[in-house]
Amino acid sequence: MEKAKLQHSGELYDPMDAELQKKQLRRLDMVYQYNRIRPSNLRKREKTLRNMFAEMGENVYIEPPLRANFGGQFVHIGNNVYANYNLTLVDDTHIWIGDNTLIGPNVILCTAGHPVLPELREKGMQFNAPVRIGKNCWLGGGAIVLPGVTIGDHTVIGAGSVVTKDIPSGVVAVGNPCRVMREIGEEDEHTYFRDHEIPDQLRPRPGFRTNPDGSV
Repeated sequence: MEKAKLQHSGELYDPMDAELQKKQLRRLDMVYQYNRIRPSNLRKREKTLRNMFAEMGENVYIEPPLRANFGGQFVHIGNNVYANYNLTLVDDTHIWIGDNTLIGPNVILCTAGHPVLPELREKGMQFNAPVRIGKNCWLGGGAIVLPGVTIGDHTVIGAGSVVTKDIPSGVVAVGNPCRVMREIGEEDEHTYFRDHEIPDQLRPRPGFRTNPDGSV
């Protein structure tokens, strides 16, 4: 199998291969440049991100510093996405981030892993598995999403959580390892933080979180 295809196959491969390293270093130069753009130069920031990412929607804002193993080459971002400081994208294979998603500071989205067997790690072996974040999610500060994980639409991941397995849509999930704490429900339509009530004009319309097929 070609080296470039191995990177996205889930199979073991050598990430220190000279050809891959040459490509990776070119991409890392782009991250270096992005992190040195003045905050007031929004147009240049947007243009640089569009050149970095595989796909990027409208109204995407990522606070520098940004870290990305392959300079965002395999990152797909929807519309209206905001990421706070120190987002780390271990994008050795594909990462998808859905529309209207909020990402707190110091979040890590990690597609790369290494074998547990010491003899294979000694050889520098690595494997990659894609990460998928649904639309309208909120990942709290310091959350870590591990290789192969999918997080469903509208879901909240608590600060500091380590997400080792798939998380369904429409839930609040927290902890290490991250587990579903509860569904997002009626109480959330009335209060937004402890006993603070949501103003009537901001309450969601009925069926807001329901997809056309009836799922959430």
